Parts: sequence; C-alpha cells; structure tokens
Amino acid sequence: MGAGRSTAKYRPHASIFLQGDPADAVFYIEKGNVQLTVVSEHGKEGVIAMPGAGDFFGEGCLAGQPLHIASATAMSNSIIVRIEKETMVRVLHQEPTLSEMFMAFLLSRNVQFEADLVDQLFNSSEKRLARILLLLANFGKEGKLEPVIPRISQETLAARVGTTRSRINSFMNKFRKLGLIEYNGELKVHTSLLNVIVHD
Repeated sequence: MGAGRSTAKYRPHASIFLQGDPADAVFYIEKGNVQLTVVSEHGKEGVIAMPGAGDFFGEGCLAGQPLHIASATAMSNSIIVRIEKETMVRVLHQEPTLSEMFMAFLLSRNVQFEADLVDQLFNSSEKRLARILLLLANFGKEGKLEPVIPRISQETLAARVGTTRSRINSFMNKFRKLGLIEYNGELKVHTSLLNVIVHD
C-alpha cells in the first residue's frame, strides 16, 4: 500500500480509538481480537461486535461517517494495521484482490448483523449466549474443544447477549455442568453446545 499505512501492537484492554474520534482510517486485524462498544447518552454500554484476525473495522469512514460511532479496544495481544481513508480508497480501486477480500468481508459482516438481529428478536438469552460462544470458538472443526478468547469477562458476554451478568453466570454454570464448556482461566467450548440452539 505504500504511504498511508501503519502497524501497531496493542496489549489487552488498550484503546485503539474512542467513540466520537475522527473516522479517518480503516483498520485490519493481523492478530488478536477487538471489542467494539457503544455508550449511550445515559452511560449504558453495549457490545456491538468482536472482530478477530482477518477482519476489518472502522470501515464506516468510507461511507462518509465523520466520527467513530463506537469505541475499539483490544481484547488480547493484537497487531492492528491502520490504513488511512484516502489510501484505502485508492487501493480498492487499484488492487482487485484486496477489493474482493474487502467485499467478501462486508458481505459476511452484513450476514452476521442480520443473524444477530434475528437472534436478538426471537431467541432466549441462553440461546444467544450459546451462539456467541460457538462463534467465538470458530464452530465447525470436527467437534473438538476449541479455545476461545482467554479471560473474557462475564460482563462482556452480558453486554454482547443483552442480559445481566447474573444470568450469564447461571447459564455458564449450567453449560459447564453439562460438559458443554470448560472454564479454567481459558474458556473452551464444545460443538455439542449447538444442541442448546437447535433444541428448545
């Protein structure tokens, strides 16, 4: 990409940008995980996305968004590439491979948002939690236990699911007793947790 591109390393809980900061760049996650959160005028916080390696975020600037509508925070040791808006626009026009990759990401993100909305409208908190845990565990790898983000807090899960921490704690204990998850400093999820979603 040449000029207009920079790479930075972030430790867990480090701020990448804040809600209300100028939206003048697109970010690409080379390694790690990021949490995107929004805070209302009354101080209520909601987690809107948790992108991981291979994902973009901050792409709203390409649609004319002048300010970031969310804050971005590293959830684990992360390597983030910052691409200035003008550079990203130029490269999207000049590099078909990057354009295709970015388009595939946007389509995938749109499908994810639609699925999240359907989940929020029609599924119980328990099913929403199960779905989020499976997504974080990259569901689909031969029924093995898959590590999730180390030390993900129940507060974060509660904000993502849209319920209280106490309910998350209750569901997590239930999943652990059923052998669907392991939680010893690092959360591991078994694909059999899918049964919580497909069966009432």
